[in-house]
Amino acid sequence: MMQEIKITGNRVGVLIGKGGATKKELEAKTHTTITIDSKEGLVKVEGIEEDTVSLLRAVEIVNAINRGFSPERAFEMIEDEDLLLEVIDLAGMADNPRQLDRLRGRIIGKDGRAREQIEDMTDVEISVFGKTVALIGYPEQLKTARAAVDMLIEGVPHENVFAFLDRKKKEAKQDMISYYY
Repeated sequence: MMQEIKITGNRVGVLIGKGGATKKELEAKTHTTITIDSKEGLVKVEGIEEDTVSLLRAVEIVNAINRGFSPERAFEMIEDEDLLLEVIDLAGMADNPRQLDRLRGRIIGKDGRAREQIEDMTDVEISVFGKTVALIGYPEQLKTARAAVDMLIEGVPHENVFAFLDRKKKEAKQDMISYYY
């Protein structure tokens, strides 16, 4: 089984790693063979017929690295199979480069504080890279983080978004308490 992914030129080096270390580690951990065409940015991931899950996981990790995550953050998805990658494409939401910059700026916030706050309140890793926002987290937390990012894209004031996240966090805590008692 084989799958091809096109990645941006400036992420090829990150995927390969120092002396090919990242690529080798990914291959070893997912039992796949990865071929990278540096000029075209084409990545071929080949896996064994019986193990489509490892192949798909390897593809997801390549996509995460391509979307701006460090290999260390992306590899967390190998350790924990419940972690998912979600990519939000901002290209269709902005009519021009300035508008795209504004959207990215709203999500990142001053000195990266908005992104950091969403990460802290949802336990989701966020990467704003190029024309996309990528999230790595568990399904429930992803849903909440995605809602927060969507609110920022729609222009909802930051304090309202953080109040929403705070409410969601309290609800989750309340659900945990009632689950155990």
